[in-house]
Amino acid sequence: MRSNRYRDTKPELALRRAVHALGLRYRVAARPVAGLRRTADLVFPRIRVAVFLDGCFWHGCPEHHSVAKTNSAYWAEKLRRNRERDEETDRLLGEAGWSVIRIWEHVDPLEAARRVAEVVHRMRAAQPGGTR
Repeated sequence: MRSNRYRDTKPELALRRAVHALGLRYRVAARPVAGLRRTADLVFPRIRVAVFLDGCFWHGCPEHHSVAKTNSAYWAEKLRRNRERDEETDRLLGEAGWSVIRIWEHVDPLEAARRVAEVVHRMRAAQPGGTR
């Protein structure tokens, strides 16, 4: 389990490269809300957008997740808690005025980057005096 990285995974690096290529700048592995122990993969603090890249295994992707054959009760509970925490995170950030984007790791990085850019540009335009 120690070899499982919490940041700088291949899908995350691909997403970051694609978002950066679209001219967007962001913070990496940052807590959107001080005091809330949740770390987003990409954070756009001024416009309050948090991006989470969810792993298919750890978050129970409906397309790619397979049920564990060994210790299945433990893994079922672990995935249930992960999904619950994801929902709580979305709710807490939403209450704090943040927009949350969740992307599965199997999604094409360019497609995911376009989705992030769309939300970022929409949020920038919604700010007073913002057209960037």
